[in-house]
Amino acid sequence: MFQKFEINTIHTNIDEPLKKYVNKKIGGLDKYTPRQAKKSAHCEVHLKELKSSNKNNCRCEVTIYLPHQTIVVKESAINMYAAVDIVEAKLKMQLKKYKDTHHNSKMKRHIMARFRNKNN
Repeated sequence: MFQKFEINTIHTNIDEPLKKYVNKKIGGLDKYTPRQAKKSAHCEVHLKELKSSNKNNCRCEVTIYLPHQTIVVKESAINMYAAVDIVEAKLKMQLKKYKDTHHNSKMKRHIMARFRNKNN
């Protein structure tokens, strides 16, 4: 779980099943963050119900604050559960990219050294 995890709602009330669902889906994404970033990473989830004529009237916005980057993902859908699912998929891809760019190079050197030792 993230160090700090907040759920805010605008123009809607959050019930217990939705809160558990958001905690499970978005809170479980910390396994995609690097080990060094887990200590200071925190997440804010904003759930908003829009009053418009569009079919997409529920919006989920997630902001994850990491040491070298801030990731923001917004998505609208028919209901909150669908919006949370779409945001989770997008965040997973963004966090994988972050982990690739901010990966510790020591690990890579240790793996390469193991391969060199086996070949000798």
